[in-house]
Amino acid sequence: MTSTADTGKKDENGKAIMSTTMTTGAVERLDDHSVRFHLNNADLAVPENFSDYPGLIVHRRFSDEGGNLSKNPVGTGPYRLAEFSVGEKLVLEKRPHADYWGDNFALDKISYIDTGDDSSASLAALASGQIDINNQFGVELIDAVAQIPDLILNERPTAATGVARMRTTEKPFDDPRVRKAIQLTVDHQRLVDLVFRGHGLPSEDHHIAPMHPEYAQLPIIKRDIEQAKALLAEAGYADGLDLELVCVSNPTWEQNSCTTLAEMAKPAGINIKVNVLPGGSYWNRWLSWPFSFTSWGHRPLGVQVPNLAYRTGGVWNESAHSNPEYDRLLDEASGTPNPVERSKVMAKLERILQDDAVISQSLWRSLFNANSTKVKGWNLHTALEHHFNDVWLDS
Repeated sequence: MTSTADTGKKDENGKAIMSTTMTTGAVERLDDHSVRFHLNNADLAVPENFSDYPGLIVHRRFSDEGGNLSKNPVGTGPYRLAEFSVGEKLVLEKRPHADYWGDNFALDKISYIDTGDDSSASLAALASGQIDINNQFGVELIDAVAQIPDLILNERPTAATGVARMRTTEKPFDDPRVRKAIQLTVDHQRLVDLVFRGHGLPSEDHHIAPMHPEYAQLPIIKRDIEQAKALLAEAGYADGLDLELVCVSNPTWEQNSCTTLAEMAKPAGINIKVNVLPGGSYWNRWLSWPFSFTSWGHRPLGVQVPNLAYRTGGVWNESAHSNPEYDRLLDEASGTPNPVERSKVMAKLERILQDDAVISQSLWRSLFNANSTKVKGWNLHTALEHHFNDVWLDS
């Protein structure tokens, strides 16, 4: 259970900044290996949330060392940390089988080589045999990968996406007619074709993906320039509207999505200037930009992102979306274990977010990486996790 209190501080909009703390008794120790959580509301995604990168469970010594795991590596996995140098490499060595509780792994050592942010450097390392697998490629390099002998290109459809989100507390996005007009300028499949070369899937502007177990299919919002113009005129922008859309410079698919959106919006009289920033400059203010493009990673359950991004007061609610009925349905969905029954609730939830038009979301991304043909048993994970359980090298 949690409680909320006023910190006495105010944000840039003059609203009170609230703090959330865990109340006494929220976590109950049952025995040396078991705890019970007492929640404010039922939440079926608790296990998945604990495996998500912001909520990973680590040993207390990790905190004692100021978050530097290399100083005191504690873990229960099949490998121990043997070497770590920031910006260079990390080496994992297999523990003796007697010291590990699980099944035996084939690989004796796993070395991670930092090739920098440029994907072409990763490709060069693969081509030269310096590395056997890379983490991921941008879609712009998949043709180059296909031309290199002894490399296997892997593709995985995911719930990773990007949203052009409009902050509903900022003009002109406080008017739902403006937000809906922007949505109506987009041809979803065309954007997938232009930005992702036809890889991935068109989305439905509600941030629930076909690979989620509770997904309910809704019609994709069709491009309608005349209706967009009419909505803008009703909102007082009959002569057009000038906007700035902020995004990061890398990866390039994000700014490509923004420039494609800007081109699609022009016929409706919406003139969008794309402001490309370095990652640090963007993320320092990502919750407060009036209009910006945010990349969201894959999560296994459809209720996870809505709880973070679209619930009233959500910790990552970058659009400042607030709809009491949406919140109520999200509580209901989060407490419905059966995915078939949960899907019925999600259909209503998805429709509300479509109608509230706080995001223009056009695609579900495919992820790409490559491996040498001597690597066997490798599968590209939807969340880019590295599972080497069944991986070996062919001599």
